[in-house]
Amino acid sequence: MNYETVIGLEVHAQINTKSKIFCECSTEFGAEPNSNTCCVCTSQPGALPALNKKAVEAIVKTGLAMDFKINKQCTFARKQYFYPDVPKDYQVTQFEPPLCSMGKLAIVVDGKEKVINITRIHLEEDAGKLVHEVGSRKLDYSLLDLNRGSIGLMEIVSEPEMRSPEEAYQYLTELKNIIEYLGTSNCNMEEGRMRCDANVSIRPVGQQELGTRVEIKNMNSFTGVRDAITYEVERQKEVLAAGGKIHQETRLWEAEEGITKSMRSKEGALDYRYFPEPDLVPFDLPDSFIEEMRAQLPELPKAKKARFLKEYGLSEYDADYLTSTRAIADYYEGALNASKDKKAAAKPVANWISTELNGKLNASKKEISDSPVSSANLAKLVDMILGGTLSGKMAKTVFEEMYENSADPEAVVKEKGMAQISDESAIIKICEEAIAESPKAVEEFKAGKERAVGAIVGLVMKKSKGQANPQIVNKILVELLKK
Repeated sequence: MNYETVIGLEVHAQINTKSKIFCECSTEFGAEPNSNTCCVCTSQPGALPALNKKAVEAIVKTGLAMDFKINKQCTFARKQYFYPDVPKDYQVTQFEPPLCSMGKLAIVVDGKEKVINITRIHLEEDAGKLVHEVGSRKLDYSLLDLNRGSIGLMEIVSEPEMRSPEEAYQYLTELKNIIEYLGTSNCNMEEGRMRCDANVSIRPVGQQELGTRVEIKNMNSFTGVRDAITYEVERQKEVLAAGGKIHQETRLWEAEEGITKSMRSKEGALDYRYFPEPDLVPFDLPDSFIEEMRAQLPELPKAKKARFLKEYGLSEYDADYLTSTRAIADYYEGALNASKDKKAAAKPVANWISTELNGKLNASKKEISDSPVSSANLAKLVDMILGGTLSGKMAKTVFEEMYENSADPEAVVKEKGMAQISDESAIIKICEEAIAESPKAVEEFKAGKERAVGAIVGLVMKKSKGQANPQIVNKILVELLKK
């Protein structure tokens, strides 16, 4: 039987705030265990929470960026469940209504655009973290670190509209990009600041009713999400083919083994026994607040790409890469703004970022925000190429020094005497010497073999230690040989 895959994603992103959602404790990552805690986030009796306005602002901005309806009247709820990493044994979250309802996100797969509807974005608190090993030593008990506990989260829940692991991957990539452009979360999965659960089911092609869904957890990368869904789809097909039944459950992705393993039966909304949070009063968002947040929205990836195409005359490929993250886009425009000729530099700067710089950063496992080559120095390098001071080959040598030592290209050229020779009188003298030393090549050129000039060009470049301007060399040689 042919089956159709149905995927819905639940994304949790920690909100970029300096303090937690209900108290003044720091959200700093990597602090000593339980050092960023107080009586509120450790759930001491009588401690009362106070809502962080910045967390609300972040979610409203995120919702506006994806065409959500902003619900002006909101409440908090208690989600009852056994939480070993939450001392009060319930999570403060939003049930109905969430802050943001019914948004959408466009993705591109195989050159075709598809719009994924998003059910909701709601505000809630993060749990703490259980530690099962210290260094290389595995423990036979668990330690609890509450530094993460009560950091603000936005939970973004999609409709079950993705039909392949690749669509899920592209959805996550585009969602992360938009959130990072907004600055509402840094989406660092290694630090647990962005996490994703996937709800996966299959159904016979043509059937409208959804199949039994399985939730997958414990995926720490977008590639991991794609791989876990791919495995789970095949597992469910095999179960049904053998006459078995899919059970609603939560499964863990074991990346090293490349399989999902059963964790527990999946809960429904009734199992959580939601009820209104008595310690947090309902709040109303005035229209003026929503419009203020709308006015603060930055230029988003889609609009930025369209502008790059129009304003800088870039190719689709270049525009896609340069807007793939806000950091890359900002670096690119920073370099153009530092260039002497923005229009002329647009394409070569794009090339240097996407090839030379990107290659170095990938090899060093660095992000562009950590680049030892500043955007201003890259602009100087390109300006020297455009101005004839450096050839492309010489520029690559200078770039190596720039990357290794964060060096200013002008200083490198001056120190190493690498400036390209563009003075025609000096080049004529070298060309005359090279012609005199290359009688065979001269004879072949005059016999109609114009390619023979290449050998003489090579000699000129050798005599000039690679510093003669190649375009001027070619022009002068041809003129001299045709006399």
